Amino acid sequence: MPSSRDVVFVDGVRTPFGRSGPKGLYAETRADDLVVRVIRELIRRNPQLPPERVDEVAIAATTQIGDQGLTIGRAAAVLAGLPKSVPGYAIDRMCAGAMTAVTTVAGGIAFGAYDVAIAGGVEHMGRHPMGEGVDPNPRFLSEKLVDPSALVMGMTAENLHDRHPEITKRRADAYAVLSQERAAKAYADGKIQPDLVPTAIRTAEKGWGLAVEDEAPRPGTTMEGLSGLKTPFRPHGNVTAGNSSGINDGATGCVVAAREVAEELGLGAKMRLVSYAFAGVDPEVMGVGPIPSTERALRLAGLGISDIGLVEINEAFAVQVLAFLDHFGIADDDPRVNQYGGAIAYGHPLASSGVRLMTQLARQFGERPDVRYGITTMCVGMGMGGTVIWENLA
Repeated sequence: MPSSRDVVFVDGVRTPFGRSGPKGLYAETRADDLVVRVIRELIRRNPQLPPERVDEVAIAATTQIGDQGLTIGRAAAVLAGLPKSVPGYAIDRMCAGAMTAVTTVAGGIAFGAYDVAIAGGVEHMGRHPMGEGVDPNPRFLSEKLVDPSALVMGMTAENLHDRHPEITKRRADAYAVLSQERAAKAYADGKIQPDLVPTAIRTAEKGWGLAVEDEAPRPGTTMEGLSGLKTPFRPHGNVTAGNSSGINDGATGCVVAAREVAEELGLGAKMRLVSYAFAGVDPEVMGVGPIPSTERALRLAGLGISDIGLVEINEAFAVQVLAFLDHFGIADDDPRVNQYGGAIAYGHPLASSGVRLMTQLARQFGERPDVRYGITTMCVGMGMGGTVIWENLA
């Protein structure tokens, strides 16, 4: 029986994230081609990694049909030109798909089944809206297994506001403005661009082009501008398009490896996986998911929240981030949290977002050798949370 090995995050990249819809960056670009671009870039950026040494390709998608179907990890590996000997598979844990792809291959690496793997995710929400083609079992509602609002993410966010009246719409809007400001500063300071892979796009109207930056951020967002937005999930509600992540298209990917294999091949390792945890919560308040998953991951690592120097939390909705911060006694504007801004600015192409969090954390670790531990965490549709704790190798 092999003993457990250290697992390291070597490198991560992503396509720029586009807005979904007929006018979005990727309106006429295939989802699998976005993943192919990411895999090829990882191989290009890490020439010390012989492609035949990749033992697995795990790619997540929430809606596994059309150009996101056909066991997309294997299909994308073949399309990307990896040797046919490299296997691949598809994963689905809704928003935490890419995160689960990483933790799943990491378990295989720790066990000794793999040495090196590529893990990531893709979501083309313009081609495949969340829930396309699904047929929820009527027992969910007839037997009251979940509240009817559980299947509409925006309504689950309104439910969270109900449970936490101290999280006002004004607080949520202020957090959204902060996310946009931090994202704009990160772009201005050149923190995001190094991990973006320029991606070819084509439209019948304009011909060929190149996507080189995220389409969703709205620099210059103000409290006044947000205050007038509609609350589509409830009359006089709290959740708006401004204090939520958007509907987006994009792909992410990363190389993870056994620490000694990374050293043997001369691959730079940016962070070490310390622990991870997933947890279930009531689906109608899925936004609280990161709280129990983080508590469990901390317990498994023998750490406390005070040991965590950097936090990357997916901003599905501002209220969900604020509930997490309140629980752990962290201020709304704490500089440790989402230093480069988050999904409210960049967007949230569901299954791909987990690796965006990791890539941003790795970049911050490189700038902060004084910080030892950081976390990536997110809420997950159907009532879950996921958290990974990382150690800074810088």
